[in-house]
Amino acid sequence: MYEQIIDLIKPELEKVIDFVQKRLSSIRAGRASPALVENIQVECFGQKLPLNQLAAISVLNPQQLLIQSWDKSYLESIEKAIGREHPDLSFAADKDGIKINLPPLSEEFRGDLLKVLSQTENDAKKTIRRFRDEAWSKIQKETRSSNIREDDKFKAKDELQDLIDNFNEKIDKLIENKKREIES
Repeated sequence: MYEQIIDLIKPELEKVIDFVQKRLSSIRAGRASPALVENIQVECFGQKLPLNQLAAISVLNPQQLLIQSWDKSYLESIEKAIGREHPDLSFAADKDGIKINLPPLSEEFRGDLLKVLSQTENDAKKTIRRFRDEAWSKIQKETRSSNIREDDKFKAKDELQDLIDNFNEKIDKLIENKKREIES
């Protein structure tokens, strides 16, 4: 019975990891990466679409990206979206597309990025704790209702904590890798 409760939160915990990965990929760490802009929402055709559905994004060099729109009519919308999402980036449109120049990271900007990393980590771990608390509450409720034996309750607690520790380690690794990228 408790296994089902634990199994129900696993997909939610995976979503937390996916969120962290997407969030970290959009944080600039000194090198140009398509992930920096690919999920920017661009208003086009009366709806919002991710940039990677409207254009090809490539790395010209470690400090420059090239966005080649599938249709030239998207360029103005793409420029507005980039300016809105990343006001710190300089970019220019020409016949080849939009070139984004990434300035070198200043110490102040690195510090700001590290704060964003810390906030992302805290938010993710808070969400994981919430799922753990919900599962543990359900396990205790089922124990009081005699659907889970007292011995199994403690086994469930250990298994639940192992699962939570595993996901917290994944978050720690993701954050640590991004920190190294930013600091190098």
